[in-house]
Parts: sequence; structure tokens; C-alpha cells
Amino acid sequence: MQKPLEGLKVLDLTRVLAGPYCSMLLADMGADVVKVERPGSGDDTRGYGPPFINGESAYFMSINRNKRSMTLNLKHEEGLRVLARLLETADIMVENFRPGQMKTFGYDYESVKAINSRLVYCSISGYGHTGPKAKLPGYDLIVQGEGGIASLTGETDGPPYKVGTSQADIIAGMMAFQGILLALLARTHSGQGQKVDIGLLDCQVALLAYQAGIYFATGESPTRTGNRHPTIAPYETFQCRDGYVNLGCGNDSMWRRFCAAVELESLADDERFRTNPDRVKHNRQLRALLQPLMMQKTTQEWIDTLRPQGVPCGPIQTVEEVFKDPQVLARDMVVELQHAKAGTIRVTGNPIKLSDTPGAVDAAPPVLGAHTAAVLSDWLHMSATEVDKLRHDGVL
Repeated sequence: MQKPLEGLKVLDLTRVLAGPYCSMLLADMGADVVKVERPGSGDDTRGYGPPFINGESAYFMSINRNKRSMTLNLKHEEGLRVLARLLETADIMVENFRPGQMKTFGYDYESVKAINSRLVYCSISGYGHTGPKAKLPGYDLIVQGEGGIASLTGETDGPPYKVGTSQADIIAGMMAFQGILLALLARTHSGQGQKVDIGLLDCQVALLAYQAGIYFATGESPTRTGNRHPTIAPYETFQCRDGYVNLGCGNDSMWRRFCAAVELESLADDERFRTNPDRVKHNRQLRALLQPLMMQKTTQEWIDTLRPQGVPCGPIQTVEEVFKDPQVLARDMVVELQHAKAGTIRVTGNPIKLSDTPGAVDAAPPVLGAHTAAVLSDWLHMSATEVDKLRHDGVL
């Protein structure tokens, strides 16, 4: 079956995480993604580790599947000319240099638009291309703090925490993917490309969602509440005899089913806990009653008790347990690939499941520069002699 983005050419000038995550999603969906890397060293994440597998970074391999790698020296005048020729034929370009850097190369959006007006030009940066912080470097840790996420993460009386993955980068990569698709859709009507400007901080602010709504409604900043939800109860983590269970009674019906399952029907009619607003108001008292109860069984025993009654609950799994979960495996979220140096590797699958034109994870992350000659031949119709000369001149 044809993948939805087959036939589209993507010039990937990104490195580290947000940009490569975006271009990986494009590649999964069939686009020909050419990752342009520095000769000799490549993407910074090729050196991130340990762990390494036969010299290849596990970090790099986790976000660069389905791509082709070519090396190109953008500090070389001829390298910039090759870049211009690649841009002439590309449908999409993704870059995550600090704002202003592409202009020093002569390939800011306005310059590239003059070369190829149909090009969708996606820029990912810490703060976007406008505003007083635009030229500051943007890193996941910094932006999670500035975007309010860290202020909401952690125990009530404890310090702020970042989320356990680099979610600011990953969310920005997802937003960039969406922005590119929207620009491609617009291009089918207008025939013209456009600039997609993604800032990590903007994406973090967007994630505040109902927490922002609480602030707008009350004028007071929401604070850390551990795993407790600010507007739903019970909706949090409880300790069990052998571990922890997450319990989420998202409405009053679920709450009544929970009370029946634990044989405490009287709680459902207690005026303190009858409705969700009541339970949120009296959450400390509710937790004080539920926590000793939850300690009476193991995590699995509670799951076996509650799930048949339609009460949402689940364990807190380790990463190892996640990738052994039958549901995760059934959804093809673990994919095995053959890598040129690392041998057999595993990567995560693509969560976007399309019925008629599905994407696929079918090519291992590339070895640095493995496809340089092939890309120059495919995209620019260069001969082997021309490629050899570029190599000799230090362009590749």
C-alpha cells in the first residue's frame, strides 16, 4: 500500500531531538527524508551515550529511522551551492538552527522562497522567530521550566521536576509535523509553500490547557499536587501491598462502581463524596480513607477487582515492562530492524495507525553519510565523477 507522503522530498537540516523527531514522523509516512549532516561528526546525538551498540548511539538510533544520511559542509562555498540545488527540488525543509543562523548561510525563508516558492519551510527553535527571547538557545530542561510544566510536576511540598522524557522537544517535533502537513494541505489549494515557525516555549504553554484555564478563572497559579488531579477525584496514585496503582474515576458513575467493587457503598452516598466537586473539595479526607484500603491488596489484585467493574486503573510500569506489555506488542509499538553496524536493533513503532495508507518503520537509522552519493544522483543527477570531486574538495 502506498504511504501517504510518498513522492515528497524532505531536506532535513536538524539535529538533536525536536527536529529529528519531526522528520522521523515524515519518513515513517513515506517521505524521502535526506538528513544533511556535518562531515566527520554528523548529528550531535551520534556522540550521545552510553549506551552505544558497536559504536552507534542508542539515542541517535531511536529518532532517525527511515532516513537517508548525506554529509555536506555548509561552511564551504560549494557546499552552500549544493544546498541551493537540493532546495530547488525539495518539497519540505526542516531546520532547527538558532534564529538568524540560516540567514548567515543565505538560506533564510525569504531567500529560499525565491529559489522554490512551493517549499514548506519549517523552523524549530526554543522561542520561535519573534519576540524578545527569539535569539536565545532553547533546551528542553530550560523550556519545561519557563513553560510552567516543572512548576506543576512533583510532590506538593517538594521541588519542581521536569518530566521524565524530553517532552518539550518531542511535543515541538509533533507540532512541527502537524504544521508541515497543514502547510502541504494549503499548498494543494494555493500552489505555494509557506513558513512553519515552531517554538518549544509556545508548545509548552499550549500544554497547560486546563491548568491555564484554572489560572484564567481564578487569577491564582495552580501548584504541584503530586499525582492528584486538580479537578477530578479520586484520580491519582495509591500505594498497594507490593507497589502502586493508578486509579481514575472520571465521573460519578465510575465512582459509584468503584465503591461497589470495594464493598463500601456508603462512601458513594456520603455527602462529602457524592459528586465530583464534593470529592475534589474533600480530597484529603477521601485519600485518608482510601489509602489504607488500597494497602490490603497487591496491584494486580486491585486491577483484577476493579477492571471488570469498568473502573479505570492500571499499574506503573517500568520501561522494560512497557515493552513486554501484550497491548504494546499487539499495536506494533516495538519494531525490530537490521542496522549496518549495530546489527539487530529495536525501535518504537509509529502510533498513527491509518487504515488505507499506513506508514511503516522499515529502514534502520543510517550510518553517517551512507547515502551521500545516492542522494546527489537521485535528486541532482550528479555523476560519480562529480561526487568524487566534491569529496576531494572537502564539500562532502
